[in-house]
Amino acid sequence: MQISENAVVSIHYTLTNNAGETIDSSIERGEPLAYLHGAGNIIPGLENALLGKVSGDKLDVTVTPEEGYGERHEQLIQQVPKTAFEGNEDNLQPGMQFQAQTEAGDRVFTITAIDGDEVTVDGNHPLAGETLNFAVEVTDVREASDEEKEHGHVHGPEGHDH
Repeated sequence: MQISENAVVSIHYTLTNNAGETIDSSIERGEPLAYLHGAGNIIPGLENALLGKVSGDKLDVTVTPEEGYGERHEQLIQQVPKTAFEGNEDNLQPGMQFQAQTEAGDRVFTITAIDGDEVTVDGNHPLAGETLNFAVEVTDVREASDEEKEHGHVHGPEGHDH
């Protein structure tokens, strides 16, 4: 079966940046990534490259920021007072993430620095602005169940667990 809209696709992948550093790998986790093709479960550049492929296909895919996590936006980097973290001021550390309501909706922010009572937060995706390089092997392709299509994501062998 070819990868098309509403196919459940399983892939093994290794993601590297332009410096050749591994960012993520399903192989290291020992389990392929399963997603519902056409449901926006993975970044557009990778999803587009997989269209029409079949189980056993191997490919290298380069994804630009526009087809990945977007460009970096400096206006999403802000300094806020520690007091904005009500009751957690003493536990803050760079790398921590939190969700906040913005004018554009919910957004995940990452604490990038702490300087005295000022906390620098970044609302960009950690891979925003990066060109992404995927080495991919398609391990399985099957038709999605009606329930998976309705829910917009893959369910495990026992059905949904949410």
